[in-house]
Amino acid sequence: MSTKTIVITRPSGQARQLSEALQASLLKSGIATEFSPKIISLPLLTIVPKSDDGLAHEITETLQSADLAIFVSPNAIECTMRLLEKSWQDLSNCLIPIGVMGGSSVAALKNHGIGTEEVPTAIILPQDNAHWDSEGLWSELQKLQWNWTGKKVLIFKGDGGRDWLAETLKNAGAQVEAISVYARVPLDLNSPAWNDIHKMDFSQSLWLLTSSEAVRYLGQVKLPVDLATAICPHHNIADAAEQIGFGAVFTCEPGDEALITASQAWISI
Repeated sequence: MSTKTIVITRPSGQARQLSEALQASLLKSGIATEFSPKIISLPLLTIVPKSDDGLAHEITETLQSADLAIFVSPNAIECTMRLLEKSWQDLSNCLIPIGVMGGSSVAALKNHGIGTEEVPTAIILPQDNAHWDSEGLWSELQKLQWNWTGKKVLIFKGDGGRDWLAETLKNAGAQVEAISVYARVPLDLNSPAWNDIHKMDFSQSLWLLTSSEAVRYLGQVKLPVDLATAICPHHNIADAAEQIGFGAVFTCEPGDEALITASQAWISI
């Protein structure tokens, strides 16, 4: 039997974190020694932060009158803070609540001292990690019992992506401004990152898919994914994986721990 392979499709930095955590977990469990799976990083999309001084000024000004800030991902947090080049606490209206969709975003905020202040910033997060998504955040926001009419909401995001939450807030009466703080650049088809992919046995491969947009891009590459297995932390990503022809598609809860647990189960089969 050929060696089993796990393909991590996140951007490079995030892929490295997951790969290291997965390797450590496999070693601890003894799986790595027994089955020796190969882990490949295939960054289908690269996150390119925007560096427009005019955009930084616009964000700073717009935050002064905002009632709520929403970051759609850890990338949105990192790219916004890099763009602003100042701490969130230095902004005069930094006491506004912040909405996020998952635990990784909470960790990213804390890395910037947000939510750990003496008077902590209110961070709104879906309590059930099975609903770490736009719909889950909207359910949590409704618990505020705000009259959304006239409320000003800023959504920090990347180019493209889902607009469901923005449209839902607008329909509720909020004034929504979506600010793109990064672009996603597809992996060049001539990149050496594809070399190991073309050599591996697809029937013995597990793909960890964490972005619908990345999956759609993968669908443009002619690969025998009908032989492969995919694990996705959200049903939208799973739908995209099925649409491009993955042979077996499974969903797990959001978060790296769930991806690692699911990967261990697949390796042991």
